[in-house]
Parts: sequence; structure tokens; C-alpha cells
Amino acid sequence: MTTALATTTAVFTGIGVTAPNGLGTEAWWRATLAGESGIRPVSRFDASGYPARLAGEVPGFDPAEHIPSRLLPATDHMTRLALTAAREAVEDSGASPDELPPYSAGVVTAASAGGFEYGQRELQALWSKGGQYVSAYQSYAWFYAVNTGQISIRHGLRGPSGVLVTEQAGGLDAVAQARRQLRKGSKLIVSGGVDGAICPWGWTAQLAGGRMSTVTDPGRAYLPFAAEASGYVVGEGGAILVLEDAEAARDRGARVYGRLAGYAATFDPAPGRGGEPGLRRAAELALEEASLAPSAVDVVFADAAGVPELDRQETDALTALFGTRGVPVTAPKTMTGRLLAGGASLDLAAALLSVRDAVIPPTVNVTAPADGALDLVTAVRRGPVRTALVLARGRGGFNAAAVVTADD
Repeated sequence: MTTALATTTAVFTGIGVTAPNGLGTEAWWRATLAGESGIRPVSRFDASGYPARLAGEVPGFDPAEHIPSRLLPATDHMTRLALTAAREAVEDSGASPDELPPYSAGVVTAASAGGFEYGQRELQALWSKGGQYVSAYQSYAWFYAVNTGQISIRHGLRGPSGVLVTEQAGGLDAVAQARRQLRKGSKLIVSGGVDGAICPWGWTAQLAGGRMSTVTDPGRAYLPFAAEASGYVVGEGGAILVLEDAEAARDRGARVYGRLAGYAATFDPAPGRGGEPGLRRAAELALEEASLAPSAVDVVFADAAGVPELDRQETDALTALFGTRGVPVTAPKTMTGRLLAGGASLDLAAALLSVRDAVIPPTVNVTAPADGALDLVTAVRRGPVRTALVLARGRGGFNAAAVVTADD
């Protein structure tokens, strides 16, 4: 890779959001700053027979209002949410992909569990109609291809495309892959992730992981870093983001939210081998790529697992890097639940709007961290935000960190 390509600057010019506490970027952001939670009893299926009965569901979503009627029979809930977020992001960016050089605009998204609902639908068809068998792998592969492909077709994005599957870390990994495509010569990439598995099959898989909260009070079910933490609540949704080559964005007079200044991914040691988890190292490498010291970070958007052992690991990583109470830490996902591959991209959107509006959104329902080691933001905190660090961990040992900064 040439030096010119390696130093290509990626900037964010569009944001689209479908989240449990707001449909659309500005509605979600207002709710987030107001501390309004979207976690409530499951309504998309009868969860009364399951030990976990709460979820973050996108409110007021009528697919007929957002998706062309011709696409409704060929899409499922997650794809419709992704298409809605993608349309908002592209419109927000002000870009016209058809005016770009051929094959210079593409799509790179993240996915994780959205295929469960599609797979369940296929199995139900098999059971009820004796249809042709479709394996789980084929179901997921088809779902991911449809998700990204529909975004590509709808917006005329004929350039590079791909899907990354690293669970909660995927939202950051996809954006990093989008930046790689910009460095190879692309001008615009639609990226991020929208995900969820609020269906019986997906619910069973999540419960099998042993990390879901079974608390029935929406205000007490998901309490990352708190002494009472007992697991997480699952949500659906996420954010789709438009990344552009900075020079191309400037040439067309685009409004820029911020730039992707640094990114890194690491893996945890294999089970039973001991050693420190890889989250701290990912944060260090991302800051190193951004040529920033830890003291330059104004806020950390935490992974916030809500599982005591994992919260302790993240606290240790943050205190090792920043010192005790050395940086404001927030987890607005306490208002949405963990959105799987959509979670980190929604945190990226929050980080960019924090930079825009000079405000840090709160962590709700947690009055103080368990040991006082973190400066946890539990009420809106106003003041300049120039640099934000976003952390994410995916099941299986994936760690990712991204640094976003104001565009100077």
C-alpha cells in the first residue's frame, strides 16, 4: 500500500438510526440525552414462558411507511430496519452515489444474529408446508447477503461490499473495513450495523449463552458496572453510517460529523491459557494509530457487558490506561440493551453527536460503579468533546476500539 493510500482520511458524513428509544437519528438522540429508555417487556413474540422477558424493541416502526411495497415480501424485520437506517444515512450525507465514478461507492456492514428470525421463518415453512430444507448456515448467509445487497441495490452502490460477523465488535470492525476500501480508492462506503434476534429461536440462543438478565424490572435489569449487575438485556436496531474520503467530501461541500482517527482489533487469549484480555491493548493501539495520548480522550463509550466478570475486566483495562477515574465513561446502551452487531455502530453515532453538540450522554439506572474506579457519567455532562474512544467486545474473544475526533 502506498503512503498516500495509507494516510487517506475517512470522515463520517451521514448517520441513520433505528433504536429502541427512537426511530430516526434526532428522535433517538433527544431521547438519549433525556435518559429515556426503550427497554420494556417483549412484544414481538410471547416471552411469558422464558426466564428473560425484557428487550429493547424499535418503537412505532411501520415497514410500509419506510420500505417500498415491492420489497416487503422479500425482506424480514431486520433487513427493513437496516434499509430504513441506510436511507436516512445516505440522505443525511447529501451524497449522490450515481454522480460518483463507477464502482467507487459500496456497502460494508456488520451482522450477527439477525439471521435467526429469517432461519426461523424458513424452518416454519418447512414444518408447515414440507418445504425444501435450508440449513442454518445457508439461512444466515442468505440473510446477510440480502441485507447488504438490498442496501446496495436501493442506493446504486456498485462498489466493494461485504459483511463482518464479530458479534458486538462488528459495528467497529465494519467501519474499519469501510476505511480500508476508501484507502484502496473508493470514495464513499455505507457501513455500520443493524441487528437483533427478538424471536423464539434467537431468544433461545441468547439464553443459552448464560449472560441475559432475568430481572423483570426494566429499570434494574441491565446495570453495567453496578454491584447489582446480573446480565444484559437484548435489543434490536443500530446505526448505519456514511464514510467518505475526506478530500472527496470537502470537494462536494459535505457536512462532516468527525473523522475515524484510529482503530484496532485484538483477540482474548484462548480459554484456559490465562493472560490479560485484549481490550486494553485494542484501545492502546487505536490511540497509537490516531497519534493521541490517553490524556487527549474526552469520553469513553464503554462496551458495558452488564456481567460482573466482564465489567471488572473492562474497568481494569480503563484504569490501566487512564488511571482511576481518569476519563469520563458512559454507556448509553443502558437505554437500548445490547444490540449485537448494531451496538457499536450506535455508540459511534453517539460519539459523533457528542462531538457535534459538546455533550456526553448518560448511563441510566446506575447511580455509581461498584468500586468507584470509573468516572461513570450518570447525568448529561456538557462541555467540549473533541475525541471519543468507543470500545466493543464480541462473544468469542473479539475486541475492537475506535477513536473518533472532531474534523479540524
